[in-house]
Amino acid sequence: MSPSHFRSDADAVRDALSTLGLQDAADAESLKAAFRAAVKAARPDQPGGDADRFRRVIAAYRLVQAYRPGDAAPRIPDRPAAPPVLSLSPLQAVAGAKIDLRLGARTIRVAAPPGLRTGETLRLRGGAADGADLLLAVLIRPQDGLSVLGDDLFMSWPTPQRLLQEGGRVEIDTHAGTRSAWITPDRAAPVRIRLKNLGLPARGSRSAGHLFVTLTPSSDTRSPAEDLLAQFTRAWTPERLAA
Repeated sequence: MSPSHFRSDADAVRDALSTLGLQDAADAESLKAAFRAAVKAARPDQPGGDADRFRRVIAAYRLVQAYRPGDAAPRIPDRPAAPPVLSLSPLQAVAGAKIDLRLGARTIRVAAPPGLRTGETLRLRGGAADGADLLLAVLIRPQDGLSVLGDDLFMSWPTPQRLLQEGGRVEIDTHAGTRSAWITPDRAAPVRIRLKNLGLPARGSRSAGHLFVTLTPSSDTRSPAEDLLAQFTRAWTPERLAA
């Protein structure tokens, strides 16, 4: 492993420890205590919480755990002994991907199957320089407007303010194509809808996740035709269309 690659791994662990409020290595109990405090403070349903910070805290904890052998205290690597990180985008985690991973002077192609989660390890048979199996720590980073928490995907979608106030059908462009959802008038902000089974695909004992979409108000004005369509969608609910 090259010095520059090792520094990158060490920096990633150091940043993860900092996210948990730790300045240096800690024993297992201290790490758990720091994680519990950080995740409690970041919970989006609590005052001062933030969904993005909540996801970063969980990802940081899992990354530190991936670098910690067994139950020993997590330490910033001081030699290239920790498993390299396989970094994926949310879309790569959904569909799987072939990724060129730099390992020192070597570059290997890794076939990442669909449905990998942050914190898992991927075994690459015969991938080490001596022909032994190589373990890769999986980390899914936010990209293309998507982020991952556990099994679920999260994104935002700009929605006309009037539609959020009056209700109706919203069309959302997702990684799986356009999806429709009905929203009721004057829902409390933030308006979030769930699109079932559009998160990370099922893998092993893990069920398929969902896609959670936060509808953010936009200042787009509607044309007269769009106004008529909005009136129609409010009047003709799915129940009336099915009648």
